[in-house]
Amino acid sequence: MLLLRELEDRTRARVPAAVYDYYAGAAGDERTVAENAEAWQHVWLRPRALVDVGAVDPSVELLGTRLRAPVLLAPVAAQRLLHPDGELASARAAAAAGSLYCLSTRATADLAEVAQAADAAGPSARWFQLYVQPDRERTVAVLRRVAAHGYSRVVVTVDVAVPGRRERELAHGPVPLPEGVTMTTHLDGDDGPTAKPMVGGWDARLRWEDLAWIREASGLGVVVKGVLDPADALLAIEHGADAVVVSNHGGRQLDGAIPTAVALREVAAAVGGRIPVLVDGGVRCGADVVRALALGADAVLVGRPYVWGLAAGGPGGRGGQAGVAEVLEALIDDTARALALVGATRCADLGPGHVHLRGW
Repeated sequence: MLLLRELEDRTRARVPAAVYDYYAGAAGDERTVAENAEAWQHVWLRPRALVDVGAVDPSVELLGTRLRAPVLLAPVAAQRLLHPDGELASARAAAAAGSLYCLSTRATADLAEVAQAADAAGPSARWFQLYVQPDRERTVAVLRRVAAHGYSRVVVTVDVAVPGRRERELAHGPVPLPEGVTMTTHLDGDDGPTAKPMVGGWDARLRWEDLAWIREASGLGVVVKGVLDPADALLAIEHGADAVVVSNHGGRQLDGAIPTAVALREVAAAVGGRIPVLVDGGVRCGADVVRALALGADAVLVGRPYVWGLAAGGPGGRGGQAGVAEVLEALIDDTARALALVGATRCADLGPGHVHLRGW
């Protein structure tokens, strides 16, 4: 989508090189981040003709929440590096657009502040992405606040036992935060320092059995993010996950990991509809959303596209909520258009017959 490429170019020109490279960069030689986007182009679309598409509805129901389209905002760290409103702007835009926002543990706005901003923009759906800290009691305290402030699911990221080797970040060193901005602990500033690194500091001992105490501590359902193997999808179901996200962390962890478009089909087949399957990585247009749903996904998450909007989108390129909204509306509109062009009126109409796998 030309809009997304233009927004990325504007962001690159506007922000310090270290900031742009933090968001655009990936692990190793950055093969996986490139192959994530490329893999969707190896899924040819197979349109059906003479289908009445006079009324196309891209809305979906996901875990009890009705969304205008199967496009969610993925957790992205430290968004006040890109705009003073940061996570608040993204949460407002998602609420106003009828989408769902997932707040990162590594945020520059406290979870209560984000919840208030989202609710002020309209009926909001929000999840909280969790990195488990070595001090489990602090994680429990965060989870209690997550539940108290209206987040409906905890998204446990499981592909970060150790940080990936991100060459661009290593070249720049730690990215300085703007004056007055800190990484929040999500503990309301009353328990320890608020300054946190953007990468690292999580618990490498996390196991499948730990999903139970996360669910118990929060009282919320758990989504497992970072699944690439069908066997892990089955383990997630066994341990009570509400959904899984097929993800390789946007190529930021293990370079050479399987592209998510390729892993999706196998994971969805293993899950067999028992729980929703979501996917992220390289989704850049409505046709990619249609490809993902035809391969078995229930919804997609996007990360880099909306943060380019946060930094440089909207009227006058001022970014903020209007910039994120511009990206969301473009993706929702493009998804509806792609549905019509393949001969489907609803997302539920999509299936394997709408795609052909090129060279797989």
